[in-house]
Parts: sequence; structure tokens; C-alpha cells
Amino acid sequence: MLFGQLDASFQAAGAESGVLKLVNDFYDAMDSLQHAQSIRNMHAADLTESRSKLYYFLCGWLGGPKRYQENFGPINIPAAHRHLTLTAADADAWLACMDYAIDLQDYDAEFKTYLKQQFRVPANRILAVNQQS
Repeated sequence: MLFGQLDASFQAAGAESGVLKLVNDFYDAMDSLQHAQSIRNMHAADLTESRSKLYYFLCGWLGGPKRYQENFGPINIPAAHRHLTLTAADADAWLACMDYAIDLQDYDAEFKTYLKQQFRVPANRILAVNQQS
């Protein structure tokens, strides 16, 4: 399968219900993994809004419906995180939570590998832009 083409990644992730499960598992990991405490502390106590925004974003990012744009308008991912002071350790913690959540999904092994690699692109871009600020 050619992930990243049309809605192939969105479908491989289980469409909207699959993306929602990934997001919930991601934030559950952030809540429970000790090494994620620094990034958890960057979020509100109630993660409802964070969960919704990540869900909306990932639907479109994976090639599905542009839910984030429908609800909030266009997004510039690095600019959306510019208010935070981020370190490489924070990016690693975020990626560790996402990797953990991906491993919990019933995805094809090839898609899991692809997805983990793809998440490194925005994470590294956010970090690079944040450190220039």
C-alpha cells in the first residue's frame, strides 16, 4: 500500500474511529508514562481540548477529512507551539508517547513503521522553529 497517497494512511489508521483511538491512547500514555511528565505539564489538567485538536489535526494530516481546518481554520504547526519552551528531550518524550500509542493499535506492521517515521518530521520541525525563537 502507498501510505501518504490520497486517504491511504487515514484508512490504514482505521478512519475517524481509528484516529480517535490513537489520540486517546496517546494522551493516556502522556498521563501515565513517567518520562512524559514534562510534556504533560505543558497541557491543561483537562485534556479534552487537546484531544479534540489532535484528533482534528490527524484526520487531515493522514489524508482524511480536514476537521481541524473546518473547526479552527488553517494551521501552522510550528507557530501553534511557539509559545512553549521545548527541548530535544520534550520532543523525544512526545514521540515516545506516540510510538507507545501506535504500538497499541491494530495496524499493519508496515504502517506502524511508516507512521512512526512520519511523526518525526513535524516533531523535529516544531523543535527547530521553537529553538530559533
